[in-house]
Amino acid sequence: MATDPVGRFLTALDPEHRKAVEARARGEQERLAADWERELETDTELDSLDELSPAAAEAEAARRVLGNEPGQNPLPGGS
Repeated sequence: MATDPVGRFLTALDPEHRKAVEARARGEQERLAADWERELETDTELDSLDELSPAAAEAEAARRVLGNEPGQNPLPGGS
């Protein structure tokens, strides 16, 4: 299991988006991972989901972060 923020973020992504993020520069990956961690820390909806399924909360936060990227289409499965 990955312990660094980038590794944890990549693990939370579905395979297609993981591959796309892995192709980005390391600095961009780190920025996305930091955004993802902020999303997990600040969104109270994710707190409730995290109690039921930490992996689902992490995946939802990852979808939100990538969905908020300029020029990105909303990702399926997000709220």
